[in-house]
Amino acid sequence: MIIAVASGKGGTGKTTVAAGLAISMSAERKIQFLDCDVEEPDAHLFLRPSLLEKEPVFVPEPVVDQSLCDYCGRCMEVCAYNAIAVFERNVLVFPQLCHGCGGCSYFCPCRAIAEKGRIIGVLEAGRSGNMDFVHAVLNIGEAQPVPLVKAVKKRLNPECLVIVDASPGTSCPVVEAVRGSGFCLLVTEPTPFGLHDLAMAVEMTEALKIPRGVVINRSDLKYDDIIENFCLSRGIPLLLKIPFSREVAGFYARGVNMAEGIPEWRETFRELYQKVMVFSETVARYKR
Repeated sequence: MIIAVASGKGGTGKTTVAAGLAISMSAERKIQFLDCDVEEPDAHLFLRPSLLEKEPVFVPEPVVDQSLCDYCGRCMEVCAYNAIAVFERNVLVFPQLCHGCGGCSYFCPCRAIAEKGRIIGVLEAGRSGNMDFVHAVLNIGEAQPVPLVKAVKKRLNPECLVIVDASPGTSCPVVEAVRGSGFCLLVTEPTPFGLHDLAMAVEMTEALKIPRGVVINRSDLKYDDIIENFCLSRGIPLLLKIPFSREVAGFYARGVNMAEGIPEWRETFRELYQKVMVFSETVARYKR
């Protein structure tokens, strides 16, 4: 089972829920935690894994052999990202715009374009107790996080309960992180902004055809009803409410997850997992 944890906006407590679920379930079965928030990974601060592996992540970058090029401009025409500019006697490549699709080298009639690997970040893997852990860190200044997300997901072990911690929002790296999951937990906050961005996250899961449920973090702020009414109107299960708690915030400030600092929350997260499984099985039966 692959459970993705996502949110329409940052600061909702997405990693808190993902880490709490992983910690709580690790006592019962083998867990793999994939932190796909490659631009700002922070799950390791709470799970404290021993990182035993480290490897660079490359993307292909076009290199033009000017001695072979006839400056026909075909590479510029096929590049959907404007990463190549062809002039009368020169070709410029803009690496930060290149998505590494290989179209320029494939369509070049002169075979003047080759590809070399360019490091955009680093992947690290290790263990935390009964949990396998993988994350990646995008290099400063790089604009393409998706290849790093794909590199993390290549480590996915289908024999484990896999928890995928996506980055906030609904952009390309989030879509790549959530894609292929069996269920998506959408973590939100009971505010008008939280509702607005939750609606976008719901649309994303609908487009990906992934079952989803909602977790309200920092509940009891008088606006719970706007999230509850939205979920009711869209037929989305509200699976958990996490109260606005000074105790929880205190543990968080010390880098301790609530499931680790408050033992009662472990059972709550186990119940959350059971709700996810029941809802997933119900959806699967309905589709059949």
